[in-house]
Amino acid sequence: MRRTGERSPVRNGARGRQERCVVRGGEGFGARVRRVLLGFDGWFDSFVFERGRATVEGYGRYSVFLERFSVDGWRRWAVEGACEGLTLGLGASVVALALAIPAFHDTSDDWLKKQDLAVTFLDRTGTEVGRRGILHDDSVPIAQMPPYLIQAVLATEDRRFFDHHGIDPIGTARALTVNAGASGVVQGGSTLTQQLAKNLFLSNERTFGRKIKEAYLAVWLEHHLSKRDILQTYLDRVYMGGGTFGIQAASEFYFGKSVRDVSLPEAAMLAGLFKAPTKYAPHINLPAARARAGDVLSNLVDAGYMTEGQVYPARRNPATPVDRTREVAPDWYLDYAYDEVRKLADAGKLGASRVLTVRTALDSAIQARSESVIEDHLREKGPSLHAKQSAIVLMEPDGAVRAIVGGRDYGASQFNRATVAQRQPGSSFKAFVYLAALETGKFKPTTMVTDSPVCIGTYCVRNYEGEQMGTLPLWAALAHSLNTVAIKLSIAIGNGSPRAGRAKIVAVAHALGITTPLEDTVSLPIGADDVTVMDMTTAYAGFANGGKRVQPYAAVDIKDGHGDLVYRHDRDGPQPKQVAPATDVATLNTMLARVVTDGTGRAARLDDAVAVGKTGTTNEYRNAWFCGFTGNYVAAVWYGNDDNSPMDKVTGGTLPASTWHDVMEFAQAGIEPRPPFGLGPAGQPAAVAASAPLAGGTQPAGNNRSTLSPRAATALGAIASLVADAGRPRLAEGEAFASQAPAPAVATSRTP
Repeated sequence: MRRTGERSPVRNGARGRQERCVVRGGEGFGARVRRVLLGFDGWFDSFVFERGRATVEGYGRYSVFLERFSVDGWRRWAVEGACEGLTLGLGASVVALALAIPAFHDTSDDWLKKQDLAVTFLDRTGTEVGRRGILHDDSVPIAQMPPYLIQAVLATEDRRFFDHHGIDPIGTARALTVNAGASGVVQGGSTLTQQLAKNLFLSNERTFGRKIKEAYLAVWLEHHLSKRDILQTYLDRVYMGGGTFGIQAASEFYFGKSVRDVSLPEAAMLAGLFKAPTKYAPHINLPAARARAGDVLSNLVDAGYMTEGQVYPARRNPATPVDRTREVAPDWYLDYAYDEVRKLADAGKLGASRVLTVRTALDSAIQARSESVIEDHLREKGPSLHAKQSAIVLMEPDGAVRAIVGGRDYGASQFNRATVAQRQPGSSFKAFVYLAALETGKFKPTTMVTDSPVCIGTYCVRNYEGEQMGTLPLWAALAHSLNTVAIKLSIAIGNGSPRAGRAKIVAVAHALGITTPLEDTVSLPIGADDVTVMDMTTAYAGFANGGKRVQPYAAVDIKDGHGDLVYRHDRDGPQPKQVAPATDVATLNTMLARVVTDGTGRAARLDDAVAVGKTGTTNEYRNAWFCGFTGNYVAAVWYGNDDNSPMDKVTGGTLPASTWHDVMEFAQAGIEPRPPFGLGPAGQPAAVAASAPLAGGTQPAGNNRSTLSPRAATALGAIASLVADAGRPRLAEGEAFASQAPAPAVATSRTP
């Protein structure tokens, strides 16, 4: 029996458990969370402490280990320098790789084959006018050339050719030292491999980026070709004046013999051409060519190839070239045509043949006239007006390019300012603005607009010389090239949104043939973006043919080495495409005609044909343009300076318009004058169909220009023009309408 008051063990255990549960249950959820967090905090503090102590101990052991390699004095400076050099070297390697990528984009697996074309060019009458590319059949191996010719080339162009790997720091340093002592450029710093890289892959543009690419490509060539192959390729492809490429072609042109047979004085004269082919071309400047040959003979002695006694007879008896003073090659045109043919070959449109004969649209007479007019204007007026360069492109409305002049002197610089250089067009761009306005249906030539100050944000525009003309017809605003009206039109085209209006203007310009990117800026409507002369000519051809986009072309037909026709532009080339309403283009042309008769382009007016066009001038007279057309031809003229320096008040209505007049007057002579699209023979508006036929082919290739024009039609057109002018109000350039009071001028950044 259990005693009184004695507790059962089982009951006592159960009660203990119950008591503990009661205690914990009374603790609550918050207390448990605090306990967990305190536990985690304790664990984390312990972990951090242990890891920190282990890190300190490890670093201590690491420091003790490194003390074994501790150096003092000069050894320390050497180690520090090596470490810094390694860091800088890695950084330089990354930069070098970034700079090399653009250069290597110019190469491909078949890069040498792409250049391996031999093209003979004929003008529109079938007369040979020049060649481009390697001479497959006439290339002479180096082993068959006279040794003194190779020595003369290396002594003059690259004495360490067989010692460097594409870039020659020693030769560059020597050239810099010699040039500094002579206070001028006496020796060049580029290696022969660098010159070949430029000829194969790059343009003649003088920029730092091009020099970097040239250096990388030179090293690349050294790893892909042997020294003999580099030298052979260079001698076969280098331009040597007179429209000749390669030393064999130059020898035939200047001396009438193979390069195998040239004498020492002739070899010296040929080797002297590499520096400046046109400047030292013997058929242009024989005294300069002989003086340069004398320098080459001195280089042979200085380089140790010959003694003074060996070269003395050549000094006493200099070379006498074949008389070719009357032969002038259309080099600007041929460069453009060759590039076109190369693109067709790369696209696989010419088959497998690499020897080609190309009949071009070149009119040799117009080409020669264009070059002489530009030279005459620059020689007579350029110095006083600070104008040093000019370019012109002339084509038919169907895109057939008749003439290209890419600069004043092809020998001094082969950079083509007509097809490559991008310059601001000024107010000649306004033609696209007015066409976009006409396409909205809100405007016509007689629509009254107000010439008054206008601002878009902080940008405010004013007219040339700050004049204001008040309210006037739309055609007069274009004739006088009013900047304020052009900006207002861009706003109206976008229904109040300047940005939307500018987008439509850009679309019109690109559709007609402008290929350069046109940045959306508030000054775009007055010609702030860059374009090329070729693009402006192409776009104005769209006005001349009734709104069709054409592709400018030089190659009319191409035959392979067997005489088989492999390409014909009218069959295989891109076809014109209607991109603007013909009726709106016709209306625009009536307004552009008033630019020539009553506005800023009066210097372009022709005696026997109706001229249509637009002037353009940019800030500080840095660029001056005239773009225009007749019913037969389209042409754009640019004047400026390569360094973009200002000219002395040269506007589009001065030198460019007069140059356009002189060239176009010659081009129109002897052919049937056609009125521009949308105009009659006297320049009055004429009805047009909604989709007009392309106005092209005024001079079928192969015909002579001197067999066409009926004088009666020309005289009748001139009389009709005089009758129409008698009743037309005329405005002097910059003259305000009599009924308008001048408005206050506002700030601007551009002239018309």
